[in-house]
Amino acid sequence: MNTTLRRLASVVMVMFLALMVSTTWIQYVQADSLNDDDRNARKIYRDLGRHRGPIVIGEEAVAKSIPVDDQFNYQRVYSDDNAGRARMYVPLTGHFSLFGMTAIESAENDFLSGQADALWVDRLRNLLTGTSSQGSSVELTINPKAQEAAWDALGDQRGAVVALDPSTGAILAMVSKPSYDPNELAVHSSKRALEAYQNLLNDESDPLINRAISETYPPGSTFKVVTAAAALESGEYDADTQIPAPKVFPLPQSTATLPNFGGVACSPTGEMSLADALRVSCNTAFADLGLTLGADVVGEQAQRFGFGESITVPMTVAASHYPGEDDPDWSPANQAQSGIGQWNVRATPLQIAMISAAIANDGDLMAPYSVERVRDQELEVVEEASPERLSEAVSPETAQALTDMMIGVVEDGSGRAAQIPGVDVAGKTGTAQWAQGKDPHAWFTGFAPAGEPKVAVAVIVEQGGSMGSEATGGQVAAPIAKAVIEAVLNG
Repeated sequence: MNTTLRRLASVVMVMFLALMVSTTWIQYVQADSLNDDDRNARKIYRDLGRHRGPIVIGEEAVAKSIPVDDQFNYQRVYSDDNAGRARMYVPLTGHFSLFGMTAIESAENDFLSGQADALWVDRLRNLLTGTSSQGSSVELTINPKAQEAAWDALGDQRGAVVALDPSTGAILAMVSKPSYDPNELAVHSSKRALEAYQNLLNDESDPLINRAISETYPPGSTFKVVTAAAALESGEYDADTQIPAPKVFPLPQSTATLPNFGGVACSPTGEMSLADALRVSCNTAFADLGLTLGADVVGEQAQRFGFGESITVPMTVAASHYPGEDDPDWSPANQAQSGIGQWNVRATPLQIAMISAAIANDGDLMAPYSVERVRDQELEVVEEASPERLSEAVSPETAQALTDMMIGVVEDGSGRAAQIPGVDVAGKTGTAQWAQGKDPHAWFTGFAPAGEPKVAVAVIVEQGGSMGSEATGGQVAAPIAKAVIEAVLNG
């Protein structure tokens, strides 16, 4: 009998111990994760019932919380969308809804919700005075005129536009199309919000994707700037160096050949200067150059421009990619194609803008960022951006040589549509093949004024936009870049 009781007591003790451990684990170890779980109804009521600070661009609060008479107390409202302004800014603001948050709403949530460690004084003041806590305001670096110019110029075409301040890395414009209205997701009706979210998920145009930072594309001939930079940095080339430029380039170890755009010859002599090759965007010249330099040399140069790095702005940016010899299916033929930004080369529009920005900034690549400052509920600055140098992408001498070469592209080359009277614009066009039977993407990147740069820009128009298979970067993307540059310069 005693043995049976002892065994029963032992079982009961083990059960109590298991219960205590389980309770402690849930209430202490898992407390934060359970409190922050989006499936937790209490979290939903807590988050939506809290005043969030505004997201400010220029002098306008493009996202703000207003009091409402429902169970959540506050409604998140984005810019009046009658003119498309909420859609214009949503790649930056993101959305705050029953189903979570994205972009700045997510990346700066601690400040917007008033829960950041830096705001402890505000929370203590509110506790002592019994007042409700308020979120901080997050001020972005965006130039409203540049953003609107990019939005209008891109029109109904799919693609993205990014503009940077070369000297600081501040993002002056970031547009992605197609876009969506975040107000449709911010509603307090779970049925309406879910229906709107499902519609966006099912939309084949992927409006939820920020094409400027989350999508990578073959950069096409815009990458020739990187190949040219690698050549100049090697010390074995200058702008006047004569390089092979045949009408057709036979891809090594292959029966295939690489033609120039339109099947034309770049030079009647079969060779030309490096500067002229960039000016007319000669495929055969840069395929040969990329093969001659090799994957290691070009790849190292691409890395110095930011390829392979995952950065935050503060949204996470997809890493751009330059394929090395360790990539599957690498071959000398593919190395030649990589020299003109094809094969497995992939880049975000932000990355392409960073290339131009580094050249414009005497070779120094600055870290891009979109948050200028954060203010608490008393409008005191609690955090402010501090420009950061990422790398010396190229030497000042190489940057100047590339600038002169890129001026030639706009003055008397493939980028004439980016010309601005009285302003020296440096640029490079691109027309990128990306899938068999699909229209190519149209690219342009550049900066201005070339002598004292104020803005660097990159534009991609997917599948040639309104011109389809007839499009080139010079025809489709360059005019968009011109509009953005003019908006910044005209202030």
